[in-house]
Amino acid sequence: MTTSLVTPGTKVGNHPDQTAGPGTAVHGDELIATVLGHVHTVDGAVSVEALNHVLDIKVGDVVIGIVDKVNEKNAELVITSVEGQNLPPVANQLRAQLRVTDIVDRYLHQVSDALRRRDVCRAVVTAASPVLRVDMRNDPASGVLHALCHHCGSTMVPDKEGDWNMHCPTCDERTFRALGDGYGMGDGHASLNGAGKRWTGATEAHFSKGPAARASFLAEDVREDGRPREYPRFDTGGGGGGQRRQRSAPGCRLFIGGLDRGVDTDKLRELFSAHGDMTDCVVMTDDSGTSRGFGFVTYGDKAHADAAIAALDGKRINGRRIGVRDADQKRERGERKPQPKGTKLYVGNLSFDTGVDALKSLVAEHANVVGADLVMDNGRSKGFGFVFIAEDADAAKVVEAINGTEVDGRKIRADIAKQGGGKRGGGGGQRSSREERAKREEAEGGGGRRRRGPKRS
Repeated sequence: MTTSLVTPGTKVGNHPDQTAGPGTAVHGDELIATVLGHVHTVDGAVSVEALNHVLDIKVGDVVIGIVDKVNEKNAELVITSVEGQNLPPVANQLRAQLRVTDIVDRYLHQVSDALRRRDVCRAVVTAASPVLRVDMRNDPASGVLHALCHHCGSTMVPDKEGDWNMHCPTCDERTFRALGDGYGMGDGHASLNGAGKRWTGATEAHFSKGPAARASFLAEDVREDGRPREYPRFDTGGGGGGQRRQRSAPGCRLFIGGLDRGVDTDKLRELFSAHGDMTDCVVMTDDSGTSRGFGFVTYGDKAHADAAIAALDGKRINGRRIGVRDADQKRERGERKPQPKGTKLYVGNLSFDTGVDALKSLVAEHANVVGADLVMDNGRSKGFGFVFIAEDADAAKVVEAINGTEVDGRKIRADIAKQGGGKRGGGGGQRSSREERAKREEAEGGGGRRRRGPKRS
């Protein structure tokens, strides 16, 4: 049976009632066309006769491709041609995968040690289905045929110096490529790869620097022609590669912390624009574009910045309290207050409404209190704090007296704090940081889900 013309992606049959022939592929319980052409069904087998014939790449074919993706342990090539053939490949064979172990006969920490994006390569097909895979290691003619300097964009030339076999005549950059014999229409360049040799100590030190040593700054079709580079300035930039931001007047730039991950730059701008004209606004993000939970807003007038701090510091946005402060001032928690002399007691599982005075009064019944401090976060108690009692007081007895006492509806936990922020054994048990203990106690007493630990025998 022959039907009218179909395009790639058109349903041409049902699987498994019918089997896939040339020009078709199985997609779930359907057979779909992979080429432009006419459908034929013979004895339950469905095929599509190509209107414009395409090439079906097979194992052993030699292909020419351009490196499009470079991952740590594999690369992806866009196939441009097959040697000896004048037909384009089928749609599912336009891309090929190349593993790091199939590039060159030397140990590579990662693909970028021997390949870069936009390198033109020759490779031999080792698998045609279900994924096209290629190899450059076992054939001297296979390898990089053309490469650009990843700093300035000039064409690299073969030039052996130590482990490096490529040199940029424009910026003097030296690097390594897994060269094929015919690089740049030349001959015998595969011998510059140093097959089977170990890297020297200097090269290993270069590789050990990690991604910084392999950084690639080359944009599409950029060439270094000696003119000064100009970079656009974006108010949503993440902090690298662009023009340095203009320094704002003192008190005009604000730091905003505690942001919900759903608050982006546009939402931050909408929130802060009500308090004056802004010259800059940005929510900082990581490499994947996910918010890092903080941002910056710059006003043209300090009065507008002060008004924003007064109105928005501690305000709840998407259920979280944000902190707004002058970005140029030193953080208060960075300047440590001198601690009172005396024995330091840890008091946890406190209500968020319990203040310092209540904390002092609790301990004052049993010892002379010389100081007290609640640990705060954006102006709100974190549910624990510290009390300092006179050195001549019996700290163990004080802990025994107040441990388990009910304060503001919660049974508190007390212990002798260890210098450096930990605690030691008035209550006995395993040592942990005060932060970890506070989180655990908050979950146990504050209605949160208690995290289960390992079963004890």
